[in-house]
Amino acid sequence: MIDVDGYLAVLGVARPAAPTGEALWALHRAQVERVAYENIDIHLGRPTGIGAEESVARILRGRGGYCFHLNGAFGELLTALGYEVTRHRAGVQGTPEDPANADGDHLALTVRLDGERWLVDTGLGDGPHEPLPLREGSHTQGPFTYALAPSTAVPGGWRFTHDPRGSFTGMDFTPEPVDLSSFAEEHVRLSTSPESGFVRVLSAQRRDAEGVDVLRGRVLRRTGAGGTDERTIESADDWYDVLAGMFRLDLTDVDAPARAELWHRVRAAHRRWEAARHPVS
Repeated sequence: MIDVDGYLAVLGVARPAAPTGEALWALHRAQVERVAYENIDIHLGRPTGIGAEESVARILRGRGGYCFHLNGAFGELLTALGYEVTRHRAGVQGTPEDPANADGDHLALTVRLDGERWLVDTGLGDGPHEPLPLREGSHTQGPFTYALAPSTAVPGGWRFTHDPRGSFTGMDFTPEPVDLSSFAEEHVRLSTSPESGFVRVLSAQRRDAEGVDVLRGRVLRRTGAGGTDERTIESADDWYDVLAGMFRLDLTDVDAPARAELWHRVRAAHRRWEAARHPVS
């Protein structure tokens, strides 16, 4: 069993009297606004599991995670509140060149409510701020326009297409329900393989109604209606203040030596990135 009241307290949402659409919208908005998409534990060398109870406990400690943690926890919360939730095997494509698939590097959620199904996905970083009706069409939320359509790569599945300014191209998911445990092997790969983007770059994202804040290494970017603003964080104190303030992340359990080492690694990765962008001829 999860601590439903504790989870709702983190989200700042009162326990709904019934599983209504209004409550679902409020819960989804609060989840993406208050619980960051982040991979810091990978860079701290702290392995995590993806069990729903463990992920909820992380959120209660002031932390976030990526899709297996965020949608795993959120799906468990919605189920506890009486919603009809289905977990789906999905695949995210980072660039237009990546083939569409549902190879299991993403956990997607749908909810059936009042005779209609909704894509309820809080694990995409700069993805939806509110649920999307699972039918063909486009939807504008803040600076982004998303599209949903039947998948051409996954029989019976669906395709979510991101705005061109988004951090990825799209996501396909299968129609069949799956258990959270079926993602365990992929979670190990994503959190340990040198080829994984989660391993290569420390990141945090937080969505709101007007846009998204994204931290990749030392680079902090805000995308909103007026475009994108970007700056490079110069000091460890500023960097940790951004994580605690903008991304609402509680890192009080990370001691001073671990903080210094993490900042050293982030700076080193930034230097390598800059060197790759501007090679010496």
